[in-house]
Amino acid sequence: MDGKIVSINISEKKSVRKRPVEEIELIENVGIKGDAHAEGGIRQVSLLALESIKKMIDLGLDVNPGDFAENITTEGIDLLSLPVGMKLAVGEVILEVSQHGKICHTKCNIFKTVGDCVMPKEGIFCKVIKGGKIKKGDVIKIL
Repeated sequence: MDGKIVSINISEKKSVRKRPVEEIELIENVGIKGDAHAEGGIRQVSLLALESIKKMIDLGLDVNPGDFAENITTEGIDLLSLPVGMKLAVGEVILEVSQHGKICHTKCNIFKTVGDCVMPKEGIFCKVIKGGKIKKGDVIKIL
């Protein structure tokens, strides 16, 4: 099932909330131009579903896309069902799922506030296989 991008978020520093932008440029084998995580490796781009963010809202948090430091907030796609190695197309851009979740070594303010955070359990990471530009509202196709 295809999904869509509801928010694109970047930051110049790691471990902070990201700010929304309308469009980004992804660089093959690097990540997002201008984002703190654009340094290669297997966690070049992070994705988190809006459905996961809504779980935290239901717990009483006032949070928005980007607040969990995810680069791309999606809707309508079950990110955790995508196996490592699965490829996604967003326009001309090709992403490859490289990791599910992460270990959260430094508990963020969200975790400290409610005792839980969805990004380490429900976020995924991708490598940029083919670069290009993407924007808010673009369709995400599972290849």
